[in-house]
Amino acid sequence: MTQTDLAAVPPAAVPQLRYRTLRTIVALVLREMTTSYGRSPGGYLWAVVQPVGMIVMLSVAFSLLLRSPSLGTSFILFYSTGILPLRVYQDVAANVSNAMTYNKALLGYPRVTYVDTMLARALLSLLTQVMVIGVVLPAIFYFENVREIVDFGPILAGFGLFALLGFGVGAFNCFMFLMFPLWKTIWSILTRPLMLFSAVLYVYEDLPRVAREYLWYNPLVHIMGMVRSGFYSAYHPHYISLPYVFVWIAVPMFLGMLLLRRHNQDLLFR
Repeated sequence: MTQTDLAAVPPAAVPQLRYRTLRTIVALVLREMTTSYGRSPGGYLWAVVQPVGMIVMLSVAFSLLLRSPSLGTSFILFYSTGILPLRVYQDVAANVSNAMTYNKALLGYPRVTYVDTMLARALLSLLTQVMVIGVVLPAIFYFENVREIVDFGPILAGFGLFALLGFGVGAFNCFMFLMFPLWKTIWSILTRPLMLFSAVLYVYEDLPRVAREYLWYNPLVHIMGMVRSGFYSAYHPHYISLPYVFVWIAVPMFLGMLLLRRHNQDLLFR
């Protein structure tokens, strides 16, 4: 419900309406948990196993080719600090992008809005990734006997920026996927090599100057450097531009929400 809608109701009813919105989002989250991960813990087990398998495969493969990772001494820690943050962005963006598509039937009810579905899917995605990170990273620090001094400030800020960027891109794609179905295929092709171009397998400074000049325009590279600076105290990336990252968050989010506000009813009948 928008501020305009709230202004049209008596002041005493505003808190009740806000609680109703909160209850709607919680109900949608519980529904998404059932449909996405099933009623058994096996679904959440797969959410952990999938990134762990990718981290282990990359660690084994690159340990055979390289003497040490770009930062620190643990291949598993280095690749986990790249894969896990990127998954936060990818999972939030993917779930928000398909929020209206997967909830078209529910959007026929007056109490359920497109914003509710987007927030519910983003919240569930974020909570799931927090659970995965909370399981995987402590296990790596324990079994790898990692001695790095961790700074939680840039780590939490980086993960938060990944989530916000995912929501912004997802909001824009939520409109684009419904208005222009071909865009979903185009977007899938464009983002397929995202891991190669987001400083996951390397650090930005490892690249030649020409490659750095192009990859600097990828906002994921900036956030990835921030996250890794929290895990590695000796790493101080100077290329990070937070204003540039916030532009990438704000512009697609603003455009997506504006377009959805104007066309959400039309999109339901496409």
